[in-house]
Amino acid sequence: MQENNQIEKIVIVGGGTAGWMTAAALAKVIKTSFCKIQLIESEEIGTVGVGEATIPQIQLFNKLLELDEDEFVRKTQGTFKLGIQFVNWTRLGHKYIHAFGDVGKDMDAIQFYHYWLKLYQLGEAEELGNYTISGVASDKGKFMRAVDAGNSPLSNIAYAFHFDAGLYAKFLREYAETRGVIRTEGKVIETTLHADTGFISGVRLASGEVIEADFFIDCSGFRGLLIEEALKTGYEDWTHWLPCDRAWAVPCESAGDPTPYTRSTAHSAGWQWRIPLQHRIGNGHVFSSKFMAEQQAMDILLGNLDGKPLAEPRLLKFVTGKRKKFWNKNCLAIGLASGFMEPLESTSIHLVQSAIARFMTFFPNKSFDSEDIDEFNRQADFEFEKIRDFLILHYHATEREDSEFWRYCRNMSVPEALTQKIEQFKKNGRIFRNNNEMFNDLSWLEVMHGQGISPRAYHPLVDRMSKDEIVKRLDSVRRVIDKSVDYMPTHAQFIAEHCKAEKLY
Repeated sequence: MQENNQIEKIVIVGGGTAGWMTAAALAKVIKTSFCKIQLIESEEIGTVGVGEATIPQIQLFNKLLELDEDEFVRKTQGTFKLGIQFVNWTRLGHKYIHAFGDVGKDMDAIQFYHYWLKLYQLGEAEELGNYTISGVASDKGKFMRAVDAGNSPLSNIAYAFHFDAGLYAKFLREYAETRGVIRTEGKVIETTLHADTGFISGVRLASGEVIEADFFIDCSGFRGLLIEEALKTGYEDWTHWLPCDRAWAVPCESAGDPTPYTRSTAHSAGWQWRIPLQHRIGNGHVFSSKFMAEQQAMDILLGNLDGKPLAEPRLLKFVTGKRKKFWNKNCLAIGLASGFMEPLESTSIHLVQSAIARFMTFFPNKSFDSEDIDEFNRQADFEFEKIRDFLILHYHATEREDSEFWRYCRNMSVPEALTQKIEQFKKNGRIFRNNNEMFNDLSWLEVMHGQGISPRAYHPLVDRMSKDEIVKRLDSVRRVIDKSVDYMPTHAQFIAEHCKAEKLY
């Protein structure tokens, strides 16, 4: 009789956003009747829980789970996000927006931004954000979901969410447990390995209970309880490119209606996030301990809040980088256990989502084919490295020289692939997406332009159209976007009508 080669049990170590996102997705796709899913977490161990801003791809995850979006927003005290506003990054007093969705409207098979570049170089075009519905709506505090409006920008509104990470984990826990995921309260104190293979055979809890499984998912946070402490996988340190290694986090009282965007404000040795929720504002100061003392960083954060702090500031310490293998033997690291890149472009929750989706694609049997594991790791490496380069761009392409930190960032050597991307844009304004990397050409455009990188030319085929015609078409795009945004309700009105949450305090 042939032995069953199917994975029969998966254990997830750690809860929080990563653990419960993983549990919920596995329960929906794999079914607990096919494969038992058990999550171990300890109330004694806190979760980081600062990743409260997302990117539009999270809608794919919500659709996978078949979530009701209004219920999801209500239960997580959520708001909507049309992009990220960057303040003081290029130079003091400067701001720009990395808006989600389309930029203008492509013409004659050439991207809109090349036509815009021609006029902008002549001083006859407005700022890039004024040609995006998300940028203009952000500026005016407007929001709505897309509607069927034909060729109108209202038919294609890209958005993400801000939410309370703790409430999100609670929401997904209810979802997962309803679908058969077993939650075990306990603290893992020992990991046992097979003597011959080095695979994980089980984990021992402080209570003495031993829990065994065929496959283990490490969602234990920075510590990497399984992937690092047990399997000694190794870590690739990227702090020479992304020097911030600390963050103070604190919530504060709301101040007025919530903005439909995240704000990132650069300080002298890092930056501050501002994430508006329905019941509060999430804040944090990401900084480099090499260039700023912890007390000074906390004082800067507390001195730049919109309202009264609702808790004591909490200090997080991290090393930017990734595990040398995300999947090692019969263990997969997801979330902070797999690596960390600061929340500058709100990619943390997306990387959890992406790892889960990739795991579904490469879902193993007990043979654990090395070819599949190697390909999983290669794809994950590529994704991390491309996001890393996008984040480095924000620091490196700056005019700021007002502090030692910014002088270091301006002058540091950067990965060759990033240098090539910048140089290609500088020459003719060309941007190419490499093998479906996370951020598309429009995201690169918005940030490169926002950070002060100016191309010397534009696509030659733009000159097929007369300058007067280009002016006319850009004006038309601008008017249509303005008219569309005028039609939209305010962000606060939309929330009040569709997904107003209960007051927590």
